[in-house]
Amino acid sequence: MKNTIFIAIVICFVGNIFAQNDSIPVNEELQFDKAVDSKSFEANPFDANAPAKAAFYSAVLPGLGQAYNKSYWKIPLVYLAIGTPMYFYFDNNSKYNRYRDAYKSRLAGFENDEYIGILSDDDLVEAQKLFRENRDLSLLLTIATYILNIIDANVEAHLNQFNISDDLSLRPHQVQNFSTGQQAFGLSLNLKLN
Repeated sequence: MKNTIFIAIVICFVGNIFAQNDSIPVNEELQFDKAVDSKSFEANPFDANAPAKAAFYSAVLPGLGQAYNKSYWKIPLVYLAIGTPMYFYFDNNSKYNRYRDAYKSRLAGFENDEYIGILSDDDLVEAQKLFRENRDLSLLLTIATYILNIIDANVEAHLNQFNISDDLSLRPHQVQNFSTGQQAFGLSLNLKLN
């Protein structure tokens, strides 16, 4: 019986053991010094046309969309990515035309091309086929890099609209576990996206 009364008293008053008086005075009246003008805040307005503009500029002139997005370091990469397959396109096209002209002159009965004694007719046909395939592949790569340039400008303009600050915080904190009445430790990661 003594144990039951003791347990009942402990259960009734265990919640009050952790209650303490607040040592911070509470000011009941809120005082406002001055009103804040909403025009004084510099907010970047959402521009829904910015990705479309960047894509359009990049379609008109490769690299212009990157300049619109202020990613000037990407402009040489764009021209390198588009210019390299374009160079190989023209190089393979000129070689293809040389082998094709030599083969056509042999079919016409002339024996004065630059490959006499070096390449047979079958070799000229194979060389034409090789350089035509390389030329077509270079053209596809040029078109693909041109499209990637437009996509890059569009995606970057979309991502520029997100205001992600460097205000990431990882703070340790204590949490009161009310069921056991003990402190629990933990970490919290706060990420604020405006």
